[in-house]
Amino acid sequence: MSAVPTVPPGTHDRAATQRRILSVLVASQILSGAGLAAGITVGALLAQDMLGGTGLAGLPSALFTAGSALASVVVGRLSQARGRRPGLVLGYLTGAVGSAGVIVAAVAGSAVLLFPALFLYGAGTAANLQARYAGADLADRTHRSRAVSTVLVATTVGGVVGPNLAPVAGDLARTLGIPHLAGPFLLSGTAYALAALALTRWLRPDPLLLARSLATAEPGSGRTAEPHSPGGGPGRVMVGAAIMVLTQVVMVGIMTMTPIHMHDHGLGIAASGLVIAVHVAAMYLPSPVTGWLVDRFGSRPIAAAGAVTLLAAGIVAAAAPGGSIPALGLALGLLGAGWNLGIVSGTAIVTDALPLETRARTQGLVDVAIALAGATGGMTSGVVVATASYSVLATAGGVFALALLPVIAAGAARR
Repeated sequence: MSAVPTVPPGTHDRAATQRRILSVLVASQILSGAGLAAGITVGALLAQDMLGGTGLAGLPSALFTAGSALASVVVGRLSQARGRRPGLVLGYLTGAVGSAGVIVAAVAGSAVLLFPALFLYGAGTAANLQARYAGADLADRTHRSRAVSTVLVATTVGGVVGPNLAPVAGDLARTLGIPHLAGPFLLSGTAYALAALALTRWLRPDPLLLARSLATAEPGSGRTAEPHSPGGGPGRVMVGAAIMVLTQVVMVGIMTMTPIHMHDHGLGIAASGLVIAVHVAAMYLPSPVTGWLVDRFGSRPIAAAGAVTLLAAGIVAAAAPGGSIPALGLALGLLGAGWNLGIVSGTAIVTDALPLETRARTQGLVDVAIALAGATGGMTSGVVVATASYSVLATAGGVFALALLPVIAAGAARR
């Protein structure tokens, strides 16, 4: 852990440091985005192949989101105690180990090994999400959403490249004697390891530790939620968390089963990779615009727009022919955009309401709830498709997204 300056930098130095930190986070997010998206593309297909059925095809998503939940606690607590850098690095390295474990399980044909490996792989997801908080630690309150968005949008590059490299990684795996569907995890493990290396080398000074140093020099600035941030406190944290949780359930549930749905209609891994790439791009690419909208108009109207967008995604997915790449691409694009609106607005609400003393730890706990929501959505999605259909799943997900509206209204009334 690098030493924290005894004399905090001035306003100009703080702004320059924030720009440098954002540059490092952007680089690491590009790498981790590739690792995250590559595994998402084939995780359900690999499970279906190894387990011999669709009913448990949502299990990989449930496992690595459950792993993300546990990792979120560890990353949050470690970040609170020692700074953002060690927490994020631990998450990415654990994700790399999990990727290697998936490859070993696939070679051995062992579902017993596959399950814990997928659980560890989820730690990379936790680090990828918590990096957005690091972008906001030094940001001025009026620009926090844009700082969060800058970190999120960087994931787009890796998120688009990763799924489209899945066929290439699969071919490479085959030449190495590794099952084709395990190939993308070669890419995931390498990408996560490189993200950890980049943060270890260049995320200096640590943004959270420096923010605390600045707060010490300016008494009161870090002791409570900002006085001009209305509605700070546990109630506001709960509203922001609820927005992100509901958003995550809907997104993961529909996304997880889309590659399976396409496979059942005769489309291959390249087609699935393309649709997932569109989805991941829509999750992160609109982030700068979303951040500006939140800073300009407030979090709640943007969260409500997210709910409506998720409803539209569910309707389009339910109506889309299973063999239509454009229609499913549109549905998954809307799904990703709705997720973006919910995550950016919810993150802004939570971050504005938290003091520096407990910020990282509480943010980790919020991400636990998000990860558990994803695990629930992923596991339930396979059961719904096996017992009903993909169209039923998509419709139910869209309707469920409307639960965001009373949550937003309750938060507005409390404010």
